[in-house]
Amino acid sequence: MDKCTIYNTLEIVGKKWSLLILLELYKGENEHKRFNEIKRGLMGITPKILSLRLQELENQGLVKKDIDNSTIPIKCDYSLTESGKDFIHIIQEIKEWGLKWKFNNTTCAATYCKQCESAFK
Repeated sequence: MDKCTIYNTLEIVGKKWSLLILLELYKGENEHKRFNEIKRGLMGITPKILSLRLQELENQGLVKKDIDNSTIPIKCDYSLTESGKDFIHIIQEIKEWGLKWKFNNTTCAATYCKQCESAFK
């Protein structure tokens, strides 16, 4: 299995919450989000899992963490890397597949994910 690209890709993004974290970082006008902003957008995720997934996505090069240690407390902002931004296209295709084959959701079909207000609430 270690030579299968799909298997290896799913090891990176296939864990629970990973796709939703990427989408949450993509949503809205602000490209940089603090930990609590991401957590507020993802109802049901625990701080421990969010921290773990952010670290995994950062290690894989999909998320960038910027640390500002010139302030107290230290501020950390998260954003998508170019690789993470490129992966949003795949998430959009998953949405299109779901709308075509599984879900009749006119609100979702009419909304671009970047402006979505109800995705995870």
